[in-house]
Amino acid sequence: MFSFFSSLKITKLHSALLVLWTCIVYFLFAYQTNRTDFIQVLTLYSLLFLSFGLLYNYSVFQFKTLLGVGLVFRFLLLIALPNLSDDFYRFIWDGRAFIQGINPYLILPENNPDIIQDGALLYKGMGQMNGSHYTCYPPLNQFAFGIPALLKNNSLLASTILMRLTLIIADLITIYYGVKLLKLFSIAPKKILLYFLNPFIILELTGNLHYEGMMLAFLSASLYYLFCQKNNLSAVLFAGAVSIKLIPLIFLPVFYKKLGLKKIIVYAMLVGLVNLLLFLPFLSQDLVTNFMSSIHLYFQNFEFNASIYYIVRAIGYQVKGYNIIQSVGSVTPFIVIAITLVLSLIPKNKHHKTLMTSMLWVICSYYFLSSIVHPWYITIPLFLSLFTRFRFPILWSFVIIFSYSAYTNASYQENLWWVSLEYTLLFFCLMMELFNWKIFSKFKT
Repeated sequence: MFSFFSSLKITKLHSALLVLWTCIVYFLFAYQTNRTDFIQVLTLYSLLFLSFGLLYNYSVFQFKTLLGVGLVFRFLLLIALPNLSDDFYRFIWDGRAFIQGINPYLILPENNPDIIQDGALLYKGMGQMNGSHYTCYPPLNQFAFGIPALLKNNSLLASTILMRLTLIIADLITIYYGVKLLKLFSIAPKKILLYFLNPFIILELTGNLHYEGMMLAFLSASLYYLFCQKNNLSAVLFAGAVSIKLIPLIFLPVFYKKLGLKKIIVYAMLVGLVNLLLFLPFLSQDLVTNFMSSIHLYFQNFEFNASIYYIVRAIGYQVKGYNIIQSVGSVTPFIVIAITLVLSLIPKNKHHKTLMTSMLWVICSYYFLSSIVHPWYITIPLFLSLFTRFRFPILWSFVIIFSYSAYTNASYQENLWWVSLEYTLLFFCLMMELFNWKIFSKFKT
């Protein structure tokens, strides 16, 4: 199929028609699609991914024009309520509680449905599972949640629009520093479009309001200043990324060879200090207990779209006769720590590209072993892969849509055939790339 397109003489008209067609599909996805209709979700997402490949490889538009196209796709979603995730209800809840002077780390939505404006509506939207545990979102994320609550108009739509605008700005920051990093690596800036035009990024971050986009804005800036040897500024920005989502903490040991022992200690202390200062407005006797209880609950009780973990779980059922998530959940962190430490000791981590590759393997190892891998988690691997020779996260950003097959039933029971297909394709692609077999060669850089 790609050879057919490469044989055609593509004009600006063809490219414009492709953009128009893609806009129509985005509109249908955002405004006419429910996540319970998996066939429609999969069909429209596949069409968007096809358009993405054609735009990236064959459009005659210049780089800046394609950046504008990516913005158009995002603004098409501006007034749509998220249709693939209900997490945004909890985000709005936390933000309104914070602005009203209520510590979001100390309240449970299910016990206090009317403590904030439209609290009952928000609790109903987030669902009992999301509303029955304390918030696990770090302080800078809470500040971001509070931005929509500053509006006098506290309607659900107005809140989502303002959240979406902040995440679009975050994406632009990521593009700015992403291009700077690519130039630093002597890689063509066009490669950033594998992130910016990717339907996965547009739908999961802009569409479904997941703050991995804001976290990545801080992380991309932090990495740029790290490579420019501005370590203190890098550490402060890295702390910002951690204060949006905790997951970047896993990368700290990987900086060891780049910084050396003394500098990595100072770097880590600065990251810790900034986060401590950000937590001060929420400080209370129960803060640590409630926050850590939610983290523990999340990683040792929930299961979704796992790979290696599901195989271990199946073996556990055969050997033990019950779900061994508690046992696996207590062991997995030590395996991840061991892998991280091994990758941290690679001498070539002093070099930019090797460091990025090590970071990619650290985060992927963690997700491969995790019991829960929501689609938006793939944001970091996709971004890091831009600076390496690996392309399997591009495939992952497509096949991750298979996980939405779980929402075809009210109990969110996963279809393990779809999960198996997702990871079979992913690991096949990964193995091909490890052995330097050609794959995704049409994604030119």
